Amino acid sequence: MKHSGPDVEEDDLYSGYNNYNPTFDYEAIENDEGFQQAVKTTHEKRPPMTAKFPGTAIGARPLVSSFGSRNALASSMGRPMTGAVQAGAARPMTAVSAAGYSSSLTRGPAFDPLGQARGPAPPLEDKNEDTPEEKIKILEKKVNDLVLESCMAQSSGNFQLALEKAKEASRKERTLVRQREQSDKADQINIDLYGSVLLNLANQYENNEMYPEALQNYKLIVKNRLLQNAGRFNVSMANIYVKQQNYMEAIKLYQKALDQIPNTFKELKMKIMENIGLVFVRIGQYPKAIIYFEDIMSQSPNTKTGYNLVLCYYAIGDKERMKKGFQKLISVPLSFDEDKYIPSNDDDSTDMFTEAIQNDKLHQMERNLKQRSEKYIMTAAKLIAPAIETTFAAGFDWSVDVVKSSQYTDLADDLEIIKAVTYLRQKDFNQAIETLKTFEKKDTRAKSTAGTNLSFLYFLEEDYEQAERYADVAMSTDRYNPGALNNKGCTVFVKQDYEKAAEFFKEALRNDSSCTEALYNLGLTYKKLNRLEESVDCFLKHHAILRNSAEVMYQLANLYELLEDPQQAIQWLMHVISVSPTDCGVLAKLGQLFDDEGDESQALHHYTESFRHFPCDIGVAAWLGTYYFKKQYFEKAIKYFERATLIQPNEVEWHLRVAGCYRRSGNYHTALETYKETHQRFPEDIECLTFLVRLTNDMGLEEVQEYANKLKKAEKMREVREQRMKSGREGSGRGWREGSAGSAASEMDVKAVPHPESKQLDPLLDSGGDRSHSGGSAKGERLSAKMRSLPVSNEPYETSAPKELDASYVDPLGPQMERPKTGAKKRVEDDDFEDEELGDDLLPE
Repeated sequence: MKHSGPDVEEDDLYSGYNNYNPTFDYEAIENDEGFQQAVKTTHEKRPPMTAKFPGTAIGARPLVSSFGSRNALASSMGRPMTGAVQAGAARPMTAVSAAGYSSSLTRGPAFDPLGQARGPAPPLEDKNEDTPEEKIKILEKKVNDLVLESCMAQSSGNFQLALEKAKEASRKERTLVRQREQSDKADQINIDLYGSVLLNLANQYENNEMYPEALQNYKLIVKNRLLQNAGRFNVSMANIYVKQQNYMEAIKLYQKALDQIPNTFKELKMKIMENIGLVFVRIGQYPKAIIYFEDIMSQSPNTKTGYNLVLCYYAIGDKERMKKGFQKLISVPLSFDEDKYIPSNDDDSTDMFTEAIQNDKLHQMERNLKQRSEKYIMTAAKLIAPAIETTFAAGFDWSVDVVKSSQYTDLADDLEIIKAVTYLRQKDFNQAIETLKTFEKKDTRAKSTAGTNLSFLYFLEEDYEQAERYADVAMSTDRYNPGALNNKGCTVFVKQDYEKAAEFFKEALRNDSSCTEALYNLGLTYKKLNRLEESVDCFLKHHAILRNSAEVMYQLANLYELLEDPQQAIQWLMHVISVSPTDCGVLAKLGQLFDDEGDESQALHHYTESFRHFPCDIGVAAWLGTYYFKKQYFEKAIKYFERATLIQPNEVEWHLRVAGCYRRSGNYHTALETYKETHQRFPEDIECLTFLVRLTNDMGLEEVQEYANKLKKAEKMREVREQRMKSGREGSGRGWREGSAGSAASEMDVKAVPHPESKQLDPLLDSGGDRSHSGGSAKGERLSAKMRSLPVSNEPYETSAPKELDASYVDPLGPQMERPKTGAKKRVEDDDFEDEELGDDLLPE
């Protein structure tokens, strides 16, 4: 018997079991006439037993229940089926006992409501993939997968792989179209799939800079009328023409796209108009660009377009329109509210929410938009300020007034700073200082910036007290200002308090690890403290930040030289040359290091390059002259010694070396003339007179006696000076340097400024008259007496036998010459603070 109960939702399988159904009220079953009638009729019509097992009744009778008369379905045996009931019919009750339960096993099958005795269900039939429909579906799925793989490769930056996948997707899509046509289903072609494949292929061609192929695919999309909104891809083709600098064709396609896009896409149309204006700017047609930019500013204003509009006004030189354009730019409203990120301190739940969104992606994007807008406004103000008024100061004042009355009030102080920097660029330091001093009474964030710049200015003027004062002002306003801390460290550095200076530099780096000025100065401070390894670490970190800083690389080379590692020093100097190939000081330093290492060929190369770029370095010229003299290339040596005579005309040694080179090369007449000219300029020089006596005697000239008398007189004068100086020392008790005034030439050269390496490069001083030794007088007398006793000869003096010369005589340019060592001028001094070593707020952007 079927019971009609409440409807049960399919989601809840166990609902309704506790509901009470009056059908199961067996206490009133005796009074139910319908039930009693059914029992009677069923019992009386039961057929007899015809088999071993209990059978069913043959024949079907209408059953009557309390719910009315129902027609039951008859089974093949004639008995109504208990499981197969017509829709809407109540289930007939065939027994008083519960269905499915019996006291004997022979009454019926076991209770198996889940059908587990029947075994597992048969497997599903495999799909037949040979049918055209299945082939088309599989191929369509492969095309979609290839397009997806191409897009994923593009997002990862692998444009070559993305192009290959896009090409393969295009090939399979054409195969798919052919299969549809062969199966007479051409009308079922997936036009959306066709468009996506073509668009992806065009994008990948464009990413790989294959512009002709990309244009061809874009044209196929635009020409296909079945694709919706295909006209907007004219913009993509126009962008390609812009990259190819075909601006007129780009403008045509932008205009075409602008006409085909409906007015509902207002934002897209504004972007296309902005592109048209930018293209007109590139080709120099500013009036046409102004038309589009003004249209955008009237419909959908934004800071980027307003900035471009101001630039166009500046390009055509319209002062009034520049002012109006700047006012439009600064009146563009911000699309977000900064107040929502400020905690209210009233509601804890609201404060928690505000703290949670303080640095989320949306707030970061809004900050970037605001910073970009401020950059546009500041750049526009700097540009038009000198042009809109008679003076740039008046222009800045007008800009400051406009900014103060806008939503960008904080930018007014920054404009004042830029005004001071402009004064600096014009070298009007007094006005710059006055402008910056106005911030002393202001309690704004710009006060720290102004103090940093003032400290920098006073430091350059070597007014270290004022520099320190304003560095303290900047630090009091903003204790974490790295520029102020760096300037404070510089003022302490000049007082030689290196430990304290290092602390300020380190604090600046803790506040801003990218402050390269503080890092450079910290390296210099460690160098002063002789902490060379720590100094090397600082400069290596600086080099990792700024790879092409010649100053840093030179400091590293100098430090490795101090650490007695010449190979590393040479390597870093080679890096300096790669950045600054014409630095004569670095080239000379390289020559010195190679010379110390014994590599004369490399030393010669770098000294020659240094001389080529700067021929006024006396050390370089002397080294080159000495090198070629040693190699007996006297003509080349003369070139460099003559350059030395031009650099130091009051130094007699360079004139003597030129004459010595002529003498060694066999050009005795030129050598004699050179000695005579030298004697005229330095009449008391004993070496010059000695060579004159020698040459005139060997050449048989009449002047020999004249020069011999002058030589004797000069030697006596030197002897008198020595005696006077000796008596003066004994009388006064002062400590005089021995041999400092032992020659006439030394006294004559007091006003000269010889090169520091000249003594190492001057073998002439160890010969002949011996200017630097007190025993030179007796030596000169012996040489004079011996030369007067020599017979007159017309042959060159080199042919004279060595036995005819005094044993005390040493050839002035003989093989006893030592290797010269020059000290190349440093490019960067240890305690030299360049502009970049001070506050980075000097030239704010």
